Amino acid sequence: MDARTGSVGTVRHDRQLTRALWLALLVPAALLAGALGSQYLGGLHPCEMCYWQRYAHWAGLSFATLALVLVGARRPLILFAALGIGLSGAIGLFHAGVEAGWWEGFTTCTATGARTLQDILNTPLIRCDQVQWTFLGLSMAAWNALISLSAAGAIAWLTLKRR
Repeated sequence: MDARTGSVGTVRHDRQLTRALWLALLVPAALLAGALGSQYLGGLHPCEMCYWQRYAHWAGLSFATLALVLVGARRPLILFAALGIGLSGAIGLFHAGVEAGWWEGFTTCTATGARTLQDILNTPLIRCDQVQWTFLGLSMAAWNALISLSAAGAIAWLTLKRR
């Protein structure tokens, strides 16, 4: 029994919430570090769907960081972090399907940021349907889907699990 709260269940739930928070912080941070490292150190340029996966991870990481600071709103913020991480995984699953030829990706150019002809000429053309790198037969998008969806499920389960 906890002297502070008078309840064993509350302490256990606090530990679960803390574990969920750490997962919500570490998983997107690690996946973003891997993505940025592969880009800037490994020379693998991301396609548009790769960026979308990153944006969702940034959102998840932002909510998790807020949950670290705003203790009173911790639970819903952790759930929003899980949603962002899960969204990245869903985009990764769609992207992996495009890479594998299971379904068609976007048929129009989705690239953004080019303002001049020189910008367009200096930007490498990276197609979303071509795999640049694999590990154990899975592309980076597939690994992101697997890790992100698993982590989002674990975070949600730890956050919502009853005392």
